[in-house]
Amino acid sequence: MRKLSLIIIYILLCTPVFSQGGKLYQTGTSADQNLKAILDIAPYSIGGTGFDNRYQGVKGSPMLFDTLKNSFLKIKGKDNYIELKSDLDLAGNTLIFRHPSTGKLLSLPSVYIDEVVIVTGGKHLKYRTTSGINFEKELAGQKFFQVLMEEPYQFIKMTDKRFIEANYKGAYSADIRYDEFETKFRYFIMTSDGLFHQVQLTRKSLTKLFPDSKGLISKSIDERSDRNKEDMVLSLLEKL
Repeated sequence: MRKLSLIIIYILLCTPVFSQGGKLYQTGTSADQNLKAILDIAPYSIGGTGFDNRYQGVKGSPMLFDTLKNSFLKIKGKDNYIELKSDLDLAGNTLIFRHPSTGKLLSLPSVYIDEVVIVTGGKHLKYRTTSGINFEKELAGQKFFQVLMEEPYQFIKMTDKRFIEANYKGAYSADIRYDEFETKFRYFIMTSDGLFHQVQLTRKSLTKLFPDSKGLISKSIDERSDRNKEDMVLSLLEKL
């Protein structure tokens, strides 16, 4: 009898719970309404169940060539060149190279480098660092540059790699869905004052640097020409 009474009490206690649950589901949304309610949630909002697949990865690279090239490396304080395969990480300002013996990829900070000669397209491209070099306007940090001409004027090219982060989250974002390494070039010419001056490869910029050679610059630099502008400046500097 006691056992039967306990069973009846248990049933009475549980009945309102199941009744309330049944009523809750009955007054809830239908299957079609459930689907609409889910779709109405912004897929990328907090609390939504969507997966943010808008990110499109990384465009560009911090590397100069994106592949290891035959190279000759000269370490500061040494006279000889080391032959290896390398590339320049222009964002990190390091030399990435494959160890000649082990084959492992290694990096060397630019502070230890005197010069790197990289062979590509049948040309030997010479790269140095800005360590110990004087610029008209001081540069932030040490960087690699390519030597385009040694004499009569030193003419150098600096390739900058700037990392730009994706910007697509938020109501007022630029909707840029990828990270990017933006590549920009800067040119400098060293004049008789011993300083490197930044120039544009235009008549106006070069005339400002060499005002006494305005006529020659006007004849040598044709901004409408398809000819490579670096070559035009090189030809001009040989005549100055």
